[in-house]
Amino acid sequence: MENCIFCKIINQEIPSYKIYEDDKVYAFLDLSQATKGHTLVVPKRHVSDIFDYDQELAGAVFSRVPKIARGLEKAFPDMKGLNILNNNRELAYQSVFHSHIHLVPRYAKTDDFSIHFGNHQADYSASELTAIQEIIEAQVNNID
Repeated sequence: MENCIFCKIINQEIPSYKIYEDDKVYAFLDLSQATKGHTLVVPKRHVSDIFDYDQELAGAVFSRVPKIARGLEKAFPDMKGLNILNNNRELAYQSVFHSHIHLVPRYAKTDDFSIHFGNHQADYSASELTAIQEIIEAQVNNID
């Protein structure tokens, strides 16, 4: 894509701190460094978000994540955990519209990174959850 910053990074038009590269994937340090070692894993083929992936691309991209994660773990022995995040579309906090996966090393509860999952269990009855499950299941089963 012509004006995509990640495509320009992949094509070496913009410098980056490359962590890993092969024929399908390019991984580099996120300049924001939410925590030390914060890495982005991007497909070399431009896709906007997870909704644009086919099975082959998903397999290629997601199969590289554990290798890069293990590299982070070995590079930073003080790492206590790792968040793997993939934001899709603006409402879900995607800011660069070339799909990417964040690998955010975690060192301590005070490392200035957090995620909040609200608990809305009391908002749904068993029958409402069953209805949600059935509609999603039907749609998933109709997608190749």
